[in-house]
Amino acid sequence: MWISPPFKLYLIKDYERLKEIENNQYQLEWDVRRVLASTTYAVHTDAIKEEIIPQVSPWQASYKYASEADIINLALFGVTAKEWREKNPNHAKNGENLRDSASINELLILEMLQIQSAELIRAKVPAEERFQILQKSAHDKRAALAKADPIKDIKKLNDTTYLDNKNNT
Repeated sequence: MWISPPFKLYLIKDYERLKEIENNQYQLEWDVRRVLASTTYAVHTDAIKEEIIPQVSPWQASYKYASEADIINLALFGVTAKEWREKNPNHAKNGENLRDSASINELLILEMLQIQSAELIRAKVPAEERFQILQKSAHDKRAALAKADPIKDIKKLNDTTYLDNKNNT
């Protein structure tokens, strides 16, 4: 760098560009995670509200939402939300939940399971049977997505900020 000031400037600019790429990719992954975690939540809760809540007393209603979410959590992650909080107190103190720590593939599966669970609830399938169906479905979907890398498949919006997929492979 002491030999050529233009070379030093080139290194600094290129380093800044690489840091921008890195930061934008992390932000993109976080945004994708949050969208995936919440998109079909309403589909699932609407099914609970329409099919299960009218059949229980008002004081049981909030527990039903949590227990239905835990059926999916158990099927996919093998733990309830409460069990996860107990095993991860530092994350829980920071306001994070089980779904915040999930991988992109797990969140994709979660999306599919929420829709499937809503359909099963509307079909009046009992909770134990729903759990078994969702658990098998989660296992099958996990195996199918094991080799997928969804982040690489997301198209980059700006060639100056994001690396082109062709250059990554």
